[in-house]
Amino acid sequence: MKTNAIVITGGYLDSSNAKTAHGLIRGTERFNLLGFIDHKSAGKDAGEVLDGKNRNMPIYESISEFIKKSPEKAQYCVIGVATKGGVIPESLMAMLKEALENNLSIVNGLHDYVSDHEELASLAKAKGLEIIDVRKPKKFKDLHFWNGKIKEVKSLKVAVLGTDCALGKRTTSRILTEAMTKAGYKAEMIYTGQTGWMQGAKYGFIFDSTLNDFISGEMEHAIWQCYQDVKPDIMFIEGQSSLRNPSGPAGAEWIVSADADIVILQHNPARKQYKDMEYYPAYIPAVKDEIDLIKIYGASTVGITVNTMKMKTEEAREWAKQTEAELNIPVVLPLEDGVDRLVTVFENLLKQRKG
Repeated sequence: MKTNAIVITGGYLDSSNAKTAHGLIRGTERFNLLGFIDHKSAGKDAGEVLDGKNRNMPIYESISEFIKKSPEKAQYCVIGVATKGGVIPESLMAMLKEALENNLSIVNGLHDYVSDHEELASLAKAKGLEIIDVRKPKKFKDLHFWNGKIKEVKSLKVAVLGTDCALGKRTTSRILTEAMTKAGYKAEMIYTGQTGWMQGAKYGFIFDSTLNDFISGEMEHAIWQCYQDVKPDIMFIEGQSSLRNPSGPAGAEWIVSADADIVILQHNPARKQYKDMEYYPAYIPAVKDEIDLIKIYGASTVGITVNTMKMKTEEAREWAKQTEAELNIPVVLPLEDGVDRLVTVFENLLKQRKG
């Protein structure tokens, strides 16, 4: 059963810093979203701010306005931003205090734990409210070390990797999971970030809050547990960052430790340098170069999904057409055109495995 919640973004809703909120707008099985708090976009619909599609998700100027106008009460206040370094923006601190004063528990996906802020923690305790810091590391006794049980998993494992961070790998993973489910297959998504948990994915772990020694084991265990419980035909493993992003390279674990069978690669043709690293001489490699590196690690890339940020749709489609002709694999725009062509690829691979 979903729990009623509001999402606070404090003026960031129309920016890439609100990717947690954007994911929740696109769908969540964990929360029933009653509204968003964002003074810059107040009066609009959150879906329209995201992609022009009305989703009946009102935006309020303040928490007090939400309380006055909403016909339903919320139990949780979710921090909807994902800032560089995972720091809670100063503009949200007063809002968090106001949320607690109005009997709202806090859900926080940032590295900056709300429970470490003494005033907020004391207020929550005094009022008997929860502070859920999603990125708080597991206790040592709950961690899993890699042991090779991944070989027991017979599902088709698809790693959804990208050429940079903040490209929509989680959104694409979710879209692919939903598409394969609609096509009549048992499909599951393995989340590896805080928003995946907030959206209600059942299996996964928080990659960037896990001790390095246990990342491979936690990933393996999440996939293995999913297989034990559900026996899905196919799993989509949400990627993080990219293989060559110097601020936090990731991706090898998906291929080597998770034993991914194939890769879907997410790319934004308009982005030339790694996100928030314009000061550093590191440039995103060509898609073909990234595919070659993935192959060296031991997996084949069977499709490319295009993030169209800062591109016109027709421009992105033309790039997709040219790239598909060059690489001879499907190149699709998931949000604009859907993923039916990739569903066909997965169906053929599943038939080959059975045959």
